[in-house]
Amino acid sequence: MAKLKLYEYPHPILKQKTEKFVAVDDDVRKFLDDMLETMYAEAGVGLAAPQVGVSKRAVVIDIAHEGEEPAPLYMVNPEIIWRSEETEICEEGCLSLPEQRAEVERPASVKIKYLDYNGKSCELLAEGFLAVAVQHELDHLDGILYIDHLSRLKRQMLVKKLSKYQKTRQKEA
Repeated sequence: MAKLKLYEYPHPILKQKTEKFVAVDDDVRKFLDDMLETMYAEAGVGLAAPQVGVSKRAVVIDIAHEGEEPAPLYMVNPEIIWRSEETEICEEGCLSLPEQRAEVERPASVKIKYLDYNGKSCELLAEGFLAVAVQHELDHLDGILYIDHLSRLKRQMLVKKLSKYQKTRQKEA
């Protein structure tokens, strides 16, 4: 396994729609393993392929808390096939927008159809924080960031703070 380069906002790959994988083979599994290692190294709970520079439909998620057994979820070619009418507001962050957080309203539960690590077709009903994580990561596959769900003013403020943070980090490097 290898840690992959993480792309940050405003890199253009983060705004592109992704393409489906033809099949889940050894190369795809190695890529999923590398994505998972990258996500863990960055202390994230989810990572989408565009965030590591690959414009394909794949995400990895693990919402297990510190001290709990890891429970990675691999999703290839995922799509949401149902959304609840009930919504919830949850504070979100993103590895591609480091040190930034904002409240986002999303459906409280979703049903997802995807291929697993072995290429088997699966469906999952996600609720609570898993539903938030899944929707956040699947948005990445359509070129949507969580800040795109914010008002223009909130988005501008967050992007300004992010830019300031990135400049400070560059000076320290």
